Amino acid sequence: MDPTTAIRELKELSTQIEAVVLAAADGSPLASTLPDERSQRVARLASDLVSRADGVRSDLGREALAQLQAATPDGSVFVVVDSGRLAVATTGPDPTVGLVFYDLKTLLRQVANGAAKQEAADA
Repeated sequence: MDPTTAIRELKELSTQIEAVVLAAADGSPLASTLPDERSQRVARLASDLVSRADGVRSDLGREALAQLQAATPDGSVFVVVDSGRLAVATTGPDPTVGLVFYDLKTLLRQVANGAAKQEAADA
């Protein structure tokens, strides 16, 4: 599935996710519900956050980073990493954490499957 369609479907299904950005691991936005400038900034900052958190993970001798959540009284930011992409989402306060992570993992899986099908068709 292409990134824009996958994000649109996610927003239709998830009542908790307020904004979502899909980006390459380097922080280049692929699709978003945010305006372009904000999308670029969020993707870049999320990529930096993942990089720094992965450094901590490495220093502690843990396995590869897969997901992050940062909670504030006003809401949360979620980041899920998979297949060279990352999905970033914001929610209001007290989200159902497992469901948000599941939705973002599904988004990444749909986009990866769509990319693989496109590559096969192009070959």
